[in-house]
Parts: sequence; structure tokens; C-alpha cells
Amino acid sequence: MKIIPSIVTLLFLIAAGTVSSPAQNATTVEPLLVYKALQDKDCRHWVDSVMDKLSFKEKVGQLFIYTIAPVDTKRNLELLREVIDTYKVGGLLFSGGKMQNQVELTNRAQRQAKVPLMITFDGEWGLSMRLRGTPVFPRNMVLGCIRVTVTLALIILAVIGGMFKGTVDGWFWVFLVAKVAFLGFLIVFFFPRIGRWFFRKYDDSVMQFVFVLAMVFLGGGLMEFVGMEGILGAFLAGLVLNRLIPHVSPLMNRLEFVGNALFIPYFLIGVGMIIDVRSLFTGGEALKVAIVMTVVATFSKWLAAWITQKIYRMQSNERSMIFGLSNAQAAATLAAVLIGHEIIMENGERLLNDDVLNGTVVMILFTCVISSLVTERSARRFALDENVQAEEEAKQINKEQILIPVANPETIEDLVNLALVIKDAKQKNALVALNVINDNNSSEKKEQQGKRNLEKAAMIAAAADVPVTMVSRYDLNIASGIIHTIKEYEATDVVIGLHRKANIVDSFFGHLAESLLKGTHREVMIAKFLMPVNTLRRINIAVPPKAEYESGFSKWVEHFCRMGSILGCRVHFFANERTLMRLQQLVKKRHAGTPTEFSILEEWEDLLLLTGQVNYDHLLVVVSARRGSISYDTSFERLPAQLGKYFSNNSLIIIYPDQFGEPQEIVSFSDPRGHNESQHYEKVGKWFYKWLKKN
Repeated sequence: MKIIPSIVTLLFLIAAGTVSSPAQNATTVEPLLVYKALQDKDCRHWVDSVMDKLSFKEKVGQLFIYTIAPVDTKRNLELLREVIDTYKVGGLLFSGGKMQNQVELTNRAQRQAKVPLMITFDGEWGLSMRLRGTPVFPRNMVLGCIRVTVTLALIILAVIGGMFKGTVDGWFWVFLVAKVAFLGFLIVFFFPRIGRWFFRKYDDSVMQFVFVLAMVFLGGGLMEFVGMEGILGAFLAGLVLNRLIPHVSPLMNRLEFVGNALFIPYFLIGVGMIIDVRSLFTGGEALKVAIVMTVVATFSKWLAAWITQKIYRMQSNERSMIFGLSNAQAAATLAAVLIGHEIIMENGERLLNDDVLNGTVVMILFTCVISSLVTERSARRFALDENVQAEEEAKQINKEQILIPVANPETIEDLVNLALVIKDAKQKNALVALNVINDNNSSEKKEQQGKRNLEKAAMIAAAADVPVTMVSRYDLNIASGIIHTIKEYEATDVVIGLHRKANIVDSFFGHLAESLLKGTHREVMIAKFLMPVNTLRRINIAVPPKAEYESGFSKWVEHFCRMGSILGCRVHFFANERTLMRLQQLVKKRHAGTPTEFSILEEWEDLLLLTGQVNYDHLLVVVSARRGSISYDTSFERLPAQLGKYFSNNSLIIIYPDQFGEPQEIVSFSDPRGHNESQHYEKVGKWFYKWLKKN
């Protein structure tokens, strides 16, 4: 045993020698956080110029971060002034207090400091760890641990089942690990690709539903084929296919309905047919097993929650929530016991006898009751702690109404699915489907077609349990009908389609889009999808300079971050450095859970630079702007030609964000199409400019 301390000492000396003699290393590794800054010449020049002006004492002070409480007392303010003016610290670490006080102290400290301070915060599990009045949530590890424990339990079950199905020797474990690893790789790697291909090729809802069930049964069958329990394969197949099925989609709604209304009741009825209730009271063995299993299971879950609370310094209410969420023993436990009950050992007895099966059912009953009571009690405490803040947030929630014109039957499903993934789940009755009938060429045939379009949109949304308000109206033209409906129903967003077979230039500059953009200041999305929304793997967003100054900036960022979260795909922003900084701040503050990526786009005028970043299964989003807005640029006029040339085979969305001010009054009875004469003057001016520049 003395060799272990010697090995540890040797490793320590080797590490110490490596640290103390960096010159001997062939290469050096730069810290990741400052790597980009070191590659920026302007940034390095600024740092060097500032450091050259600092005295030795000030340079030493920059190495320290001072811990300070965010309170606005006179003593604390004097302490803040002292550490900045006297000791020249390089950063501040805030601890407990109020959020408003921290904001005020941060601004005060930055004004006083000669060199910008690095502001840090000790809150690894949320704002509520240090700041009062901020949301309190259970730790993320709770849900993660539940999934991990279920997976590990199923793996152990599969291993035990495999052991009793064959001879256990050295080769048994080698083949077992190899088979499970190979089949797990097969399911994780190939099942999502097969599913993505199927959903793109077939859009029939019944076929998609049958396909998902077939893939789950295939995963279970393959696991049975290699000698393991099928429940593990079905569980893995469900995990990998879950990403392709958005939570707010008709397919997910059908799967949940069939599972809750058919599979689970059938499973429980089947279990009830096996159990002998009399054995609980005749002999007492089953009752003893039930009591022991219930006590052990409940105590072990409470002990695990208590240990977690002590290790991570959680509150007592958080411990109760962890215990309540993890204590319930239901489907996985019952499935494991049933599989053990079916395994017959060499002596003819079952691996788990009838007493264990009957006791398990009693244990499930008691643990579920205890779990429900504890979870409800903890949830009420959380609600009481956040009651005031929740009321304030509720007042700030703006009403959301998404208007979907349904003129083209081929784009209805894509537009409704887009609206479902960008809408706020808390908003009810947030979708309005619109069919506009032109007064000039109205006919009974068009009225019937419009009615069928509205019914189709309502059916798609209803399958996801989202109600749709159907509106059919007569008007001078399509644009006028949409604009009037926006005002009447107070729509906040408009989602219109771009016909797949139409030329993008003609469609984009047509009278409908042009009149609509000038007749409303609301957010307008013009979408073209070449594949179902749920099969997209990435969202690439090209953001023009000064887009952060538009009033609808936060709104469209929220929409696409919400879309990325629901679809489980990464959102990649392309913008200049200033706009990218604002995007990072906004995403970190409000949408930290969304997988995002940020890249600098130097030349906005030429979207050819994005062709290497956008694949066939990506969605390209181009943020544009109305003429005369802050972020409007003359390069927007070449946008349709570039999109048609470089991205004709990609799904894309062109978005016009919200704007302040009243829209232009371009729709009237005298000029129903809303012609804009100013465009002709602008074209003449551009012609003169080019002619003078050429000469």
C-alpha cells in the first residue's frame, strides 16, 4: 500500500515541474476565455496602452477581485470607494442582497474606476442563491438525475436478465458489453437519421404516428434479439426520436393521447389481472414485502435528497421538492418487476416471486401518494415565495396574436407549425387564421376553397391542443383584408408564405408583400419551407447592422430562441461586432437555455459568405427592415436576387421586425393597391448617381 503515496508524490512533482518551467514546453496553451482577445490587435494595443500607464501598485491591484455585498448603506458605499480608489482592484464579486442595489452599485463602481472592472457573481445555481426577490427554481440536476437513474436502472435490469438467459462466464460479459454498445450506437446514430428522412418525405399524420411506434418496437425487438430486455431498446429509441417531435405539435399530442388513454391503462389492467389481492392478507409474506419495500424506497429517496441538499447547500424546500419528484415509483419499477417475474431460473422458480410482485404494487400506491403530497406542498411554498413577483410579471406579459393568411393550401401546414413553435405557450387563443375573398373576382368556388383552407389550419392547430380563430372576409384586395384584420383582432405578428414554385423576386416585391409592409408596423414573417419544421437541424440568422435599435429586436430574438428550444436545434447568429454583443447579452439574460452560437459577419451586403454555413437541412433567417427605419440599408434591395441565386434550395424566413410609429396610410378606396410614387424618384436618383460616378 506504500506504493500509492509514492505514485501520487511522483505525479505531483511532475506537475509542479511542468508549471514551474513553462519555457521547457514545446507549446503553450492560451486560456480559452482570452484567446479571441489575444488574437485581436486593436484589443491588445488598448490593453498594452492601459497597462503602460499603470503604476506597479495599480498593476498588483488589477489581480484582485474584492467581495462586496450589494447594499446601498453609507458604510458599504465608502468601502466601495476605498477598494476602487485606494487599492485599484480589478474586479468585484457580489454576494447577497437585492438585484436593484447590485445594478446601481455596478454602475457607480464603473464610473469611479480608472480601468473597467470585471463584475462577477457567485450564483452557480441561479440568481436566488444570492439575490432576494428573484425566481427560485429547483436545480437542473433534479430532472437530469431522474433521467440518468431510470437509464441506469434499465441497464442493470437488462444485464441481470441477460445473466439468467445464458451462462455467466468471462466471455459473457465481453459479449454483453459489445452487443449493448453496438446496438446502443446503432439506435443513437441511425434512428434519428431515419426519422428525419421519413418526416421529410411523408407528411401524412397517420403514417408519422405509425412510424414512431414502429421505431420504438424495432428498438425493443433489436434489444431482445441480442439477448437483453426489450424495454431498454424501446427507451433509447424514444429518447433519440424525442428531438424530432416538438412538444407543441400534432404528432406529440397524438402520442401522448394514445399513451395516456390506451397503453398505460392497458398496462395497468394487465398488471391488475396478474395480482392476487388475497395473498396480501393470507399468510402475510406479501404484506411484509410491501412494507419493507415502501419503507426502504421512501427512506433511500429522502436520504439521497438530504445528502444532495447538504452537498450543494440547498434550502429545505428544495430538498422536499427533490424528494417529492424522485420518490414516486411507477412505470419503470413495475416494468422491471414484471420482467423479473417472467424470468424462470434453473430450479424452476421465478426470479421475483408473486409476493414481490404484489408488494411492488402496494409500494407504488404509497410512494405515489407520498410523492404527490410532498410535491404539492413544496410547490405551494415556491408559489408563495414568488407570488408578488409573478403578479408583476403577469402585468408585463403582452397579449400575443399571430395572424396566418391561408390563401395557399400547400403552405398552410408549414405556416401553422411555424406559428406553433414561436408562440408563447402561456397565451391562449393566440392564433388567427384568415381567408380574404376579393370583391372583384369572388365566386362560390373560391369561397368553398377558402373555407376548406381555414378548416385545415384549425385541424392542424387543434391536434396540438391550440385553438384557432377562423376569419373569412370580403375586401378590396388581399393586402387590405390582412391589414384590416390586424387592426380588428389586434394581431401582433403576421406569418405569410412564399410559394415554393414562384420566383422569389416576383413574390417578394409583389403588391401583397409591399402593401402589407407599409400598411402595418407589426412583425411580418415571409416563410418558405422545403422540409417539415421539426426536421430542421439548425437556425442560421443573418442580422444587419443597427438591428438592435429597432423596437422589435427583443421580440424576434425571443421567437427564434423559443423555436430553437422547442425543436432542439442550435440557433446561430451572424452579425457585426456591436450587434453581436447586444445579441449575446440578450440571449444570456433571457434565453440561456437555448443552444446558441455567434459569428461575426463583416460584409452584410454580400450573403455569399453564408453559403458555407447553411446546409440543405438548415433554416436561413434574414432580418430585414422597412424603408426609412433605423436599420434599413440600400443593400436590402439586392436581397431577393441574392436569396434566389445562393439559397434557392434552402428553407428561409425573411422577417420584418416591429417598429414604432403609425404605418403609412397606403390602402384606400381611391388607391386600393397602395402604389408608392416615391420609389420612382429613388430609382431616378440612383440612375443619376451611377451615371455621375461612371463619368
